[in-house]
Amino acid sequence: MPQVEPTNTTDDGAAEAAPPSGVLAELGGLGRAIKELFAAQLELLSAEVGLARSALSWMLLAGLAATVAGVGLGLTLLALVGVLLAKWFASWIWALVALAVLQLIFVLAAILFFRRCMHWMSLPATRTEWGAMMRETRARARHRVEREDAA
Repeated sequence: MPQVEPTNTTDDGAAEAAPPSGVLAELGGLGRAIKELFAAQLELLSAEVGLARSALSWMLLAGLAATVAGVGLGLTLLALVGVLLAKWFASWIWALVALAVLQLIFVLAAILFFRRCMHWMSLPATRTEWGAMMRETRARARHRVEREDAA
């Protein structure tokens, strides 16, 4: 036989109805706002993690390029020293000097690109957006408290 749950009754037998509460409505609104906030943050974090993963691939490629250019620069400088010793200032040496300068520029560009990829991996947009949201939330809360205190 199914059991019937007892209801709270008053002296006249009428069931008590739960009065609508403004606090519950505000808590529900707060819950929905927090859910939307974290959904937006999760979407931003997901996008930045994708960017960081892409930056990792580019960083490895830049590291490889810097390694190849560094080895090339070392070999060129060694060849330059060898040619200087063999030819004692022949005219084609200046071509090797120019090549060494170009390889040095390439190494510096690869290092700068590597540093940019490291910056992308620090997730700068997520940190900035999170800070802005926290400042905005704190300002709204202060404004609401001040408005309630004034009333």
